[in-house]
Amino acid sequence: MKKLLTAAVVGASMVAMSAVSSMADPIRLKMASTYPSSLTQLGTLGKKLEANINGMSGGEVQIKYFEPGALVPALEVFDAVKNGSVDAAWSTPGYWQGKEPSLALFSAVPFGPDAREYGAWLLHGDGEKLMQKVYAKHNIHSLICGVIAPEASGWFREPLKSIDDLKGKKMRFFGLGAKVMQKLGVDTQLLGAADIYPALERGTIDATEFSMPAIDLNLGFYQIAKHYYFPGWHQQATSFELMINMDKWNSMTDQQKKIIEVACLANYALGMAEGEYIQGAALAELKSKGVTVHTWSDADLAKLKETWEGLVVEIAAGDPAFKEAWDNLQKFRGEYADWKNLGYLK
Repeated sequence: MKKLLTAAVVGASMVAMSAVSSMADPIRLKMASTYPSSLTQLGTLGKKLEANINGMSGGEVQIKYFEPGALVPALEVFDAVKNGSVDAAWSTPGYWQGKEPSLALFSAVPFGPDAREYGAWLLHGDGEKLMQKVYAKHNIHSLICGVIAPEASGWFREPLKSIDDLKGKKMRFFGLGAKVMQKLGVDTQLLGAADIYPALERGTIDATEFSMPAIDLNLGFYQIAKHYYFPGWHQQATSFELMINMDKWNSMTDQQKKIIEVACLANYALGMAEGEYIQGAALAELKSKGVTVHTWSDADLAKLKETWEGLVVEIAAGDPAFKEAWDNLQKFRGEYADWKNLGYLK
């Protein structure tokens, strides 16, 4: 009996130790990226996420950033995460509106909220939850994981008299703003960061928008096009995401999930602060390189807004998930408007 009891205790201890060991098994994530790691904010925020997750997890979560093309091409990371050929991806939901129109609303909204208001809806309202509902259909769990400041709205070789001069131009454009431009007669193309400069240089496109001054400076568009237009009516804020294969996400412990979630919240705050900090110096440098900064007239902005307001009704009518997210965002913005008007200087 003594031997049997001893054997039982040893056996139970081994089972317990095995369970503890199993719980402690680290999660390893190969993270493909849409952006090169050297690209200001768009890439560096992904690298910061990698460093912060690895640094605070104590080895519990191990994530590795892979450059565009190292695992899959930049604009194919959605399918790669969906089918599990990569564990995770650093990107933005706006790239996937061809797969799910509603995903564009969780990336950037024409004439939409700035980073403060956007974050309120995404992180405290229903935004991120509605986004995850859409991604779940594709075996993906996505987290809002960063944000940047307003963008510029285009680089052009020659100045424009009005928005009407855009008609017939071939232009790289992103997200829902691209659909507005198409309505105005622009032939839009969606290109990854590394492909824009060569296309502009060869004349494959006549003009481009990409991001904010500090990022556009990094990409060197000023060497080809000297006329830079503001404001970025199409992207007053742009959010970024960490997509994780759903099976991989479901295999994690609650602690591992929480580490990733908190790192993404920190990345949102860091992205907002850094984006505001670096623009002044970037604009000064661009001007020193001969760039002329232009602003759209009130009439041009009114035409763009009118076009958007008609377009969004069409998109919502054709996609239930888009309508659900759009209606939810509009309800929130209606409630927020009184606070925005009262609380902030105009």
